[in-house]
Amino acid sequence: MKFAIISDIHANLEALQTVLADAKERKCTHYACVGDVVGYNANPKECLDIIREMEMPCVMGNHDEYCSADIDLSSFNESAATAVLWTREHLNEADKQWLKDLRYIRLIESFSIVHATMDGPRRWGYVTDKMFAAASFGYQTTNVCFHGHTHVPIAFMQEKGPQGIVQGGTYTRIVVEQNKRYFVNVGSVGQPRDGDPRASYATYDFAKREIELHRLDYDIATTQRKIREAGLPERLAIRLELGR
Repeated sequence: MKFAIISDIHANLEALQTVLADAKERKCTHYACVGDVVGYNANPKECLDIIREMEMPCVMGNHDEYCSADIDLSSFNESAATAVLWTREHLNEADKQWLKDLRYIRLIESFSIVHATMDGPRRWGYVTDKMFAAASFGYQTTNVCFHGHTHVPIAFMQEKGPQGIVQGGTYTRIVVEQNKRYFVNVGSVGQPRDGDPRASYATYDFAKREIELHRLDYDIATTQRKIREAGLPERLAIRLELGR
């Protein structure tokens, strides 16, 4: 069994199609999405349809929540809020209901998925360092948990036990050990923010007990053109080529 773990698609159809094609070539047999299918980019309906048609297990992301309900956007920056309002207008009621029905945490086979944090999955906190990772480990019951939200691929690990030290950093390959727990951010398919504009996702090979990060070039120019044609903020187009 080999999973492709994707996150933060953010309505970027070109990046999603590229990632799914690569996962197929790598002989992935299963898929999971750790949230934020929609928001920011110009193909929310198309990306949502792909995830639904694949019957891909998915959890709620903050943009999934905000784009599917009439929630106050005062905590969002101007570009993000504009994109949320635009997305609400381009999803039908069935789309919004599917997003509303997503859970915040899911168990998939022997691992779990959450968009933000395990200790407060509905508060949309960011796990950016070992201290925040330690809080999530306190609620993690599986060896491996995949998450997203920061758009930056980074992995944290902790030896099991009350005194387990948390370590973390960037990664390309992780061999999963039974005596450790792992809290792994797979980066973003549709809007990377680590200075690398390539789409990011991870695979989890059960037989090899191996997690591997993958970065892929995709047709950024087409995604940018669609953003501009939709009248979405120019900043959303520019940041794609910067990976910021």
